[in-house]
Amino acid sequence: MSEKVVATNKKAFHDYTILEKYEAGIVLTGSEVKSLREGACNLKDSFVMIEDGEAWLYNCYIAPYKPAAKFGHDPTRKRKLLLHKKEILKLMGKVKEKGLTIIPLRVYFKNGKAKVEIALAKGKVKYEKREAMKEKDMKREIEKSFKGKIKL
Repeated sequence: MSEKVVATNKKAFHDYTILEKYEAGIVLTGSEVKSLREGACNLKDSFVMIEDGEAWLYNCYIAPYKPAAKFGHDPTRKRKLLLHKKEILKLMGKVKEKGLTIIPLRVYFKNGKAKVEIALAKGKVKYEKREAMKEKDMKREIEKSFKGKIKL
């Protein structure tokens, strides 16, 4: 099982607390797949909504594939996500809870198929973000101080 990561949503881990992760297939056109293989994807400000029992990915920017410019695609069109019905119903129930949302974490190829890792997440408050940054800085300093001292 080879995985080639195309894009990650780094801001998601800063702005949200990740509760559950899911793997979803994504419906793409040919030019979108070729553009993804070149790594031309951006997940910034993208989100997932469930409409009529189907999951849709919004605001995911996939750059137009230059050789197929004549038959190009809309870079930010909504794209259908492929999930099992039970997963969609479970996500629908949890999103109705206050403060929960579904966000994409990364886009990757698994065995030649484009996949999106989505997560059920809760938005962080400003002070939570600051605490997380302080913890990260403290861990970095501790690792830095032990770097040359520990020998196996």
